[in-house]
Amino acid sequence: MLLIPILNIFIGITIYIDFVKSFGKRSFLEHAGTILLPFVVFPLWGTDTTSSYWGQSTTDEFKEKYPYKKSVGREWADAIIFAIVAATLIRGFLIEAYMIPTGSMEKSLLVGDFIFVSKVNYGPRIPMTPVAFPFSHHTLPTGGKAYWEGIKLDYRRLPGFQNIERNDVVVFNYPMDADAPLNRPVDKRENYIKRCIAIPGDTLKIINSQVYVNGITDVNPPESETTYYVKTNGTDLNPQTLFDMRIEGMRQSETEYVFTMTKAQSETIASWSNVEAVKPNIAPANAFDEQVFPHTSSFPWNVDNYGPIIIPKKGWTVKLDSTTVPIYERSISVYEGNTFEKRADGYYINSKKADSYTFNMDYYWMMGDNRHSSADSRLWGFVPEDHIVGKAMFVWLSLDEVGTFLNKVRWNRIFMGIK
Repeated sequence: MLLIPILNIFIGITIYIDFVKSFGKRSFLEHAGTILLPFVVFPLWGTDTTSSYWGQSTTDEFKEKYPYKKSVGREWADAIIFAIVAATLIRGFLIEAYMIPTGSMEKSLLVGDFIFVSKVNYGPRIPMTPVAFPFSHHTLPTGGKAYWEGIKLDYRRLPGFQNIERNDVVVFNYPMDADAPLNRPVDKRENYIKRCIAIPGDTLKIINSQVYVNGITDVNPPESETTYYVKTNGTDLNPQTLFDMRIEGMRQSETEYVFTMTKAQSETIASWSNVEAVKPNIAPANAFDEQVFPHTSSFPWNVDNYGPIIIPKKGWTVKLDSTTVPIYERSISVYEGNTFEKRADGYYINSKKADSYTFNMDYYWMMGDNRHSSADSRLWGFVPEDHIVGKAMFVWLSLDEVGTFLNKVRWNRIFMGIK
C-alpha cells in the first residue's frame, strides 16, 4: 500500500502517529510536530530521558492500560485538519473542480460550466511551491500572496495513464504570469483551459482560419465559434430568436451585423428569408497583427493566417538565427531558465557562445474553440510541459447566467463528457 501514490501519504501519517503514541506522545502539538517536523521532534524525543516505550499503541492491552479520551475541541481539530489534508491531496493529485469564467471555449464549454479536471491522466505534478494557504491558488481572499516562495521544488511529475493528445481539452498554468509585475512561480500562475492543437514535434500552420498540423487539415470542433458578417435585406433580425440561440454580436448598420456563432448556427441564419449573405470574418494573409506571437513584423502573421511554426520537443535541437530566435528565445530563457544574449559576434547562452540549442522540455500549442475571442498560443506562444495541470473530463453542473428559476440550470449539460 505504501507504493500507491497519494494513499501512501495517509498510511505514512497513520504509521507515524501510531509510532509516537507508543512513546506516550498523544497531544495535538506532539502529533502536529510528528507530521510537519519529524526531523526536529524525533531527535529531541530520542535524547529525552523522560521518554520511554509504553508498548504497541494499537493493541487492546495498551488502550486498557493507558486510557485516553480526546476533548471535544481536540476531536473537532483532528477532523478539520484531516479534512483539509485530504481535500488538499485530492485536489492536488487526483481531481479538482473548476468553473469556466470566459467564453474562450464556446460553444464546447460555456460560461457557468463547472467541470472536473483529472490530475492522474497526464500524471500528478508534485507541488513546486509547497507552502501555501489551503484552498487558495495564488491570492488570499483578503489580498496578498497565498503562497510562500521560501521553499521551492524542481519540476517533477508522477506517472500518468496517457500522454497529451491532439484535441484534448487541457487545463494549464498561464505562461505569461512569469513576467512582471506578477512574477508568479509556475504552479501558482493563473489556470487556463484550451484545446491542445499541436503536440511536441508538430508543425502547425493556419490558413484562412483553418488549422493544419503536419500538413494535414485539423478537424474543427463541431461546437467551435468564430465571427461572421451577416447582411440582411433591411428587415430586422428577431432579437428573441438570437437570444434563444445564445448568439452574441453587434449591429454595424441598418442591414449589417457581426455575430459570434458556430458553423451550424451560421447555416441556420443563412437560411432565413431576410438574410442575403453570411460569411466568416477572416483576416487576410500577411496582414501583420502585433498582438500575435512572436510580435515582430518579420513574421507578418495574424490569428487567421499563421505559421508555419514547429512545436519544440524535448531533445530537439534548433539552429539559432534571425528566423528562429524570435520564436524560441522565450522558451530558452524564461521557461528553461537560461540567460540568453545577442552580441555582435552571435548568440550567447549562459555566457557561452552558441549556434544551436537543445530543448529540455516538451511544449504544446493551445487554442480556444472560440477562435476570434480567445487569448491563446497564437498570442503568447508555447505551453511548457511543467505548466500542464490536468485533463478536463466532464461537466458536473452548468448554470446559465441569463437563465431564470429552473432554466438557470442547463440540465442537458450535467455530467456531459468533454471532447
